[in-house]
Amino acid sequence: MKIVNGHSGARVIAVTSGKGGVGKSNLVVNLAVELTRRDYRVAIFDADLGMANAEVLLGIVPQYTLYDYLFCGKDMAAILTPSPQGVSIISGGSGFVELANLDTQARKRLGQGLEELDYQFDFVLVDTGAGISKTVLGFVAAANEVIVVITPEPTSLTDGYGLIKVLSKYNVHNEVMLVVNKATDEKEALRTFQSMESTTNQFLKIRVKNLGFIPEDKAVVKGVKSQKPYITLSPSAPAAKNLSRIVNCLISGKEEAASGVQSFFGKLMRLFR
Repeated sequence: MKIVNGHSGARVIAVTSGKGGVGKSNLVVNLAVELTRRDYRVAIFDADLGMANAEVLLGIVPQYTLYDYLFCGKDMAAILTPSPQGVSIISGGSGFVELANLDTQARKRLGQGLEELDYQFDFVLVDTGAGISKTVLGFVAAANEVIVVITPEPTSLTDGYGLIKVLSKYNVHNEVMLVVNKATDEKEALRTFQSMESTTNQFLKIRVKNLGFIPEDKAVVKGVKSQKPYITLSPSAPAAKNLSRIVNCLISGKEEAASGVQSFFGKLMRLFR
């Protein structure tokens, strides 16, 4: 088990996209599993309400959600659903909607539970919904780091840029990390990133960082159908190798920026008021 940040808190990273169908949840799951394989403690906070793909891709069904912790007396251990791969799932349920209306006692309870999470995990990956709804932007704004998933398709580029534009407008983040998914090859992935980078540099006050790309790969489809992460099912596949490179890039810096799960939910409560 690795100790990162001197227990200052888990790295909370929001993974989001401008449109659906770009493979966001699949990326989240495989990132989480690969980080776990490297001896990091990882949880996925499933904030994609009504589209709980992360748990499906891991082949598990959470029994309880954040709502059960806040209002039904369940403890934090009960709402953490373990997966066979070692990743834990925290299902948002509808609990986050009530964050703005918590009384003093409930806020204290939430704070105590979130402090537990900061000590239990090194990474918390927040799987948001797609688009620029208030809910999605709330989760993205509350996280310290953001990964935006795009594909080479023009609609994905347009919607991804729209999302980044909103983040820039409200000064939510000064940098976002970009992953190009479903690229034909490295050249197409690089062209896609450069197109986004060029437009962003010209019109927005926000930086985009190239975190890497995932190629079109039958192993990805096979993993989805079998409800097993492709990083473990087909570790020698091109997609798995590239994902490993993305993880290398992710863990190579910014650990000092982590402020923890408590800070993340504190921001959420303020944003959802």
